[in-house]
Amino acid sequence: MEDPVHTLSDLFKQLGLPDDSDSIESFIHQHKHMKDTVKLSEAPFWTDAQRRFLKEELEEDADWAELVDELNTRLH
Repeated sequence: MEDPVHTLSDLFKQLGLPDDSDSIESFIHQHKHMKDTVKLSEAPFWTDAQRRFLKEELEEDADWAELVDELNTRLH
C-alpha cells in the first residue's frame, strides 16, 4: 500500500477551510455525529463547490478519496 499523497491538513486547505490542527479538530467536533443516512458530500455545512469536490473525489477514487473517507468516518 502506498503512502497517502495528501494529509488531512491538505484536504482542509483544498476545501478552503482553516488547516491547522486545532481548527481541524474544532471543525470535526462542531460537525460530528452526522446521521448515518447523510452522505458526507450532502451535509448541510458544505458550500456547493466543497460538496462537488468531495463527491467527485470519492466517485473517481482519486488521490483525495482516502482522506475524504477518513473525514467521513470522523464526522459520523
